[in-house]
Amino acid sequence: MLSAMIPFQFPGLPGVGCAFSLRAFGSVSLAGGAERAASEQRRVSLPSLLGVSAFAEVHQVHGTRTIFEPEAQPPRQPPVEQADGMATSRPDLALMIKTADCQPILVAHASGRFVMAVHAGWRGNRQGYPQKAVEEFCGHYGLEPRDLWAVRGPSLGPAASEFVNFAEEWGQEYLPWYEEACRSVDLWQLARSQLESAGLLPGRILSLDLCTFENWRMFFSYRHARRMGSEDGRQGSFIWIRPA
Repeated sequence: MLSAMIPFQFPGLPGVGCAFSLRAFGSVSLAGGAERAASEQRRVSLPSLLGVSAFAEVHQVHGTRTIFEPEAQPPRQPPVEQADGMATSRPDLALMIKTADCQPILVAHASGRFVMAVHAGWRGNRQGYPQKAVEEFCGHYGLEPRDLWAVRGPSLGPAASEFVNFAEEWGQEYLPWYEEACRSVDLWQLARSQLESAGLLPGRILSLDLCTFENWRMFFSYRHARRMGSEDGRQGSFIWIRPA
């Protein structure tokens, strides 16, 4: 697992597992053409690699919808349900978020009985999705946000998140996270702020501060691939409840 994934463990939560895949593992999305067979085999191997029985995923659309108690995903088929987050109380089912610069945010309750995975691109941040997802998660399961842990995985860092049309794409309310000199938005701090606004304790918001653009040899990066005029894949971020 160490050669293909970065394992992560929430402090004092042995019953919850997390992992972030690397470029070396290959893209977790289904490719077309000659790459299809390799993509399918890679996805078939995910449960055994993670130590779970199955995984769930959604067709991510940069929106604000969260699905509760998703079904396991057939590895050889693309997801159909459109959403950008999933939450479950089912042990042994990994929730998978696919990214290539966007922020994967994994959330766990201190009891170890409830977990959530969120895909937050800049559009998701612009719509306040991290905060909304936490609020819906707590409302659905009757949880207190102060009892949650969160970790943000590798994603576009502050030095690489340039927005040349900030006024049109963002607006004045996001000026606290905008650096005019380099025309960049600190998406890492923006997501943290939204999680804190949802009620998470600052000390329970963790992160892997690895920029996908600047570390493109380690991670897939949409912006780097676009600059180079090439196609790129998606890495996976996973969270699951270990069986008792």
